[in-house]
Amino acid sequence: MLKGLAKWLRAAGYDTETAPEGTPDRKLIERAQRERRILLSRDRKLMERKAPDVRIVLLACNCLDDCIDELRTRLGVDWLHRPFSRCLRCNTPLQEATPDRWREVPEFSRQAATLLRWCPACEQLFWDGSHVARMRERLQQANAGRRPSPPTD
Repeated sequence: MLKGLAKWLRAAGYDTETAPEGTPDRKLIERAQRERRILLSRDRKLMERKAPDVRIVLLACNCLDDCIDELRTRLGVDWLHRPFSRCLRCNTPLQEATPDRWREVPEFSRQAATLLRWCPACEQLFWDGSHVARMRERLQQANAGRRPSPPTD
């Protein structure tokens, strides 16, 4: 669940790292300390190992929507901080793609897209298609404290 939350934090433009499953608490705390990060967790035992100069936020949420709400209310997360400015896969800041990269975008997407960005680390391309429009709507709802609308069949 927190990996999904990390994806949404990146979509909002926040520098968000995740640790591999099974990373020892001590390593998580050391990394947060070294990188001056806020450590988000649902693990109560992690709080017992807390270092004085590391901020750990123990989340009470049980689902993604609850976590999104909790971060908005407890930490003041602005879900429209810098939308779609970071790679959703690897967290690297995105760059504007060169015009020749457009030919890598599927034809049906190329016709509607107006913006093309790429990740210099993992080479992923991102364009402003319908998926981004749906994600932007969800970020707007999160910022307003509203839940996403259920899908209609």
